[in-house]
Amino acid sequence: MFKNRCAGVLLGLFLPLAAVQAAVVVDAKEARAIAKEAYVYGFPMEDSYRTMYAFSIAKGNPEYKGPFNSVLNIARVFTPEDKAFVTPNSDTPYTFLGLDLRAEPIVLTLPPIEKNRYYVFQMMDLYTFNFDYLGTRTTGNAGGNFLVAGPGWKGKAPQGITKVIRSETEMINVIGRTQLFDPGDLDKVKKIQAGYKVQPLSAFLGKPAPPALPEPDWIRPLSPADQRSSLEFFNVLNFALQFAPTHPSEKALRARFAKIGVEPGRHIDVAALAPDIKAAMQDGMADGQKAIDARRTALGGKIDTLFGTRAYMKNNDLDRAVGAQVGIGANSREEALYPIYEKDASGQPLDGSKGRYTLRFAKGQMPPVNAFWSLTMYGLPDQLLVKNELNRYLINSPMLPGLKPDADGGLTIYIQNESPGKDKEANWLPAPKGPFMLTMRYYLPKPELLSGQWKSPVVQVSP
Repeated sequence: MFKNRCAGVLLGLFLPLAAVQAAVVVDAKEARAIAKEAYVYGFPMEDSYRTMYAFSIAKGNPEYKGPFNSVLNIARVFTPEDKAFVTPNSDTPYTFLGLDLRAEPIVLTLPPIEKNRYYVFQMMDLYTFNFDYLGTRTTGNAGGNFLVAGPGWKGKAPQGITKVIRSETEMINVIGRTQLFDPGDLDKVKKIQAGYKVQPLSAFLGKPAPPALPEPDWIRPLSPADQRSSLEFFNVLNFALQFAPTHPSEKALRARFAKIGVEPGRHIDVAALAPDIKAAMQDGMADGQKAIDARRTALGGKIDTLFGTRAYMKNNDLDRAVGAQVGIGANSREEALYPIYEKDASGQPLDGSKGRYTLRFAKGQMPPVNAFWSLTMYGLPDQLLVKNELNRYLINSPMLPGLKPDADGGLTIYIQNESPGKDKEANWLPAPKGPFMLTMRYYLPKPELLSGQWKSPVVQVSP
């Protein structure tokens, strides 16, 4: 699994095929149940790994941004050409950091930022738990030096470190978002992004670096479609698990997974599986996806409980999996709320070939947020931004000065495939000629939004 194998690091990760096959010690019924559980558990990890692979490993990939432990600034908002993950926002230029914490901690330095500009750095481990945050809400806009350590680091914070952040996994995704007020503000955002810096702890301290660890022999992730059906899913999961030491609360779970060969670093020879076990594991994957789909439907677009720390999520693997499929990398509810619109007020799926729609904020009922709000269009089934003649993928609160209010002071957003007319075009959010979904984003929601006292308007069918 690694090049230049090192006995101390790799002990136990490379088992002969006989040992792997011996691990499948259950009958077909139990194999199906365990495969379902492992599929639900592992789906978010594989999505997380696929993003890392696209951004920092696959240099020939058009989504490649740069190596691990470097600042990957995207000095623009996302467009339909960005396809590495579903439901990206197009409000805030992103900064991505894929951090490899195996050898030593990494120090993330953030510059001071003006008080009225929202920014956030979301720390997401391989499980997709949002295990910590830096930015306006949590650490303020004064900046600082933040030490990010993996599960094996036992050191203490040296002088000059503002805060120590500890991850359960050795590889993590960090998602930075810097507010863009308008197109003319982009140069200021670029200047801020240029102040984001990462360096190994040894470099921060001016000391020699520890010995470099072997480069992992990276496994190619599955496509989103194959991830839902191919038994190679479990080999990709096994690869990712070697960067995720077993959490004490999951010892029994990991032991169950081992019964079908799901263990860190193992390789399952899918072709050599007994036919009944192979069929059972495929059925288990299908069962897991059915459970994810059912849970997503039951939520009715309310997804704020799907993202957070391990303690907040209470090891709810089903909700983690739904969260990954709705929009991996979404923030915890205190940072942002994301109501999803997939149906109109009458319960019919949204479809730009069949209808025209509106979403209206009544006078005095604009979203109560401390940062900003936005409504973004995504085509289905890919859940990506939609090409249109205006190159407009969202309507948000920074756009309010250019929007046309209703006669009574409210605000109506027109959601349809064709122009609603020149007099309404300022408020037009173009839809595709087919199924679509909308995501509302409320950044730094106020208490009345968090409590449910203020409710999002519904999408109405336009006559």
